[in-house]
Amino acid sequence: MKLRSPISLYDAQGLAFGILMASLGVVFLKACGLITGQTAGASVLLSYLLPVDFGVIFLVVSLPFLWLSWKRRGKVFTLRTLVAVVGISVTTPLLESWISFEHLPPLLAAILAGATAGAGLIALFRHNASAGGLGVLALIVEERTGFRTGWFQMCFDAVVFGVALFVLPLDLILYSALGAAVLNAVIAWNFRIHQSGASPDQPAPKA
Repeated sequence: MKLRSPISLYDAQGLAFGILMASLGVVFLKACGLITGQTAGASVLLSYLLPVDFGVIFLVVSLPFLWLSWKRRGKVFTLRTLVAVVGISVTTPLLESWISFEHLPPLLAAILAGATAGAGLIALFRHNASAGGLGVLALIVEERTGFRTGWFQMCFDAVVFGVALFVLPLDLILYSALGAAVLNAVIAWNFRIHQSGASPDQPAPKA
């Protein structure tokens, strides 16, 4: 019997790209004191309130969802999601230490964050992974009901931004909301659940 590699080069590059783009999105957000939705948004918000780095918070917040991922999406998806979560937790602070902005308008930062993070999440989804947290639940909901992943996440974002109203200035909340809308629209318009795990050597899971 021919044994398959746990992960192909095709999937490895997709996961690496997704991790890099998602991490870059967080860098744009934090450079202007913005937030986003989903688990990453909650982690960014907590990093403003607590003396703890985003990477640590993101990893801790994401861990409970891995059990749900293991039960509902299987071992391969869960292990790849764990790789993505750890990758983003490590890569984000590294990029923050390497990249600085002399002038970055909050409006531009929000749009860039939404676009880059959206592209990163699509890459993770297409290679049978997610960024952990709510992304796992969102994929399960789309599989079961057909309700789009992007729109589901946008509903959760409303909760995160509601809490942020008590923490951040209103103008930053509005810019952040625009960035979150860009992110979720990018996913909703460019991703379908049948594309998840669409690897040349691993067929996509049936909806």
